[in-house]
Amino acid sequence: MNMMRTGILIAGMTALFIGVGFMIGGQTGMLIALVISVGMNVFAYWNSDKMVLRMHGATEVTASSHPGYYNQVAQLARQAELPMPKIYLMDNPQPNAFATGRNPENAAVACTTGLMQMLNKDELGGVIAHELAHIKNRDTLIMTITATLAGAVSMLANFGMFFGGRDRNNPFGLVGTLAMVILAPMAAMVVQMAISRTREYSADKLGAMICGNPLALASALRKISGMADRVENHSAEANPATAHMFIINPLSGARMDNLFSTHPNPSNRIEALQQFASEWGAPAAPQTRSAHSINRPSYAEEPRRGDEGPWGSAP
Repeated sequence: MNMMRTGILIAGMTALFIGVGFMIGGQTGMLIALVISVGMNVFAYWNSDKMVLRMHGATEVTASSHPGYYNQVAQLARQAELPMPKIYLMDNPQPNAFATGRNPENAAVACTTGLMQMLNKDELGGVIAHELAHIKNRDTLIMTITATLAGAVSMLANFGMFFGGRDRNNPFGLVGTLAMVILAPMAAMVVQMAISRTREYSADKLGAMICGNPLALASALRKISGMADRVENHSAEANPATAHMFIINPLSGARMDNLFSTHPNPSNRIEALQQFASEWGAPAAPQTRSAHSINRPSYAEEPRRGDEGPWGSAP
């Protein structure tokens, strides 16, 4: 199902890219955009994760350089029945994290220094488990490729702003080009929203099961959502097409890119986790107990309720 959804959404982003090419240069522009988009899709499949990590200045860590962080990820990966992902750290004061990679065998988890400083061990475990849930659900491929293509659509639209309106092959002239510059990035953001919002609820729930403590993840979301909009994430502001990959929206809201949020409201996610904890019988004080002191159900025993956001069941 995830592979089918991946194919459909990549096809949609490719069609949008080709449409922008047509708006800029007619049939010639469309053919050029088609060739570029095919090449980008192939390149993005193999390299988009590395590009995103470089965009955010992430550096790989090892068991010797950061033993606590490394061992916690390793333990949670075992509990999630996943291969050990690569582990990265971003020198960034905003508390946040994301996962990337084309499959569980080639995955990476990246956390900011701000996240490591703000959260206690159980809360950090909840955030890491959420990112591992994205890897287990195979969300990371489509989220990373979409970030690459959305950024390309925006760049192509900006290119059309300067050159498309004067191109004699442009079938719509300057007015069409201006409309494209506005509408194409918005369409790309709508696709990102469609991908990210329901997947966050699903990753929250599976992440809570992986770490064994829904309230620890809820506490982490409460803390980092309260700080994320007050501490600027410069790399995310420079690359807003990657915003949907983070556990909490990294954009400050000072830009138009934040007009359509790629994330559900944190309070709704916290409420869903609290409800799940109540059904599961989780402890009321996650900070004082080990995340592994709860008897975790198997994935097959996952309750049916609690995985629905305001837009219906997560796919």
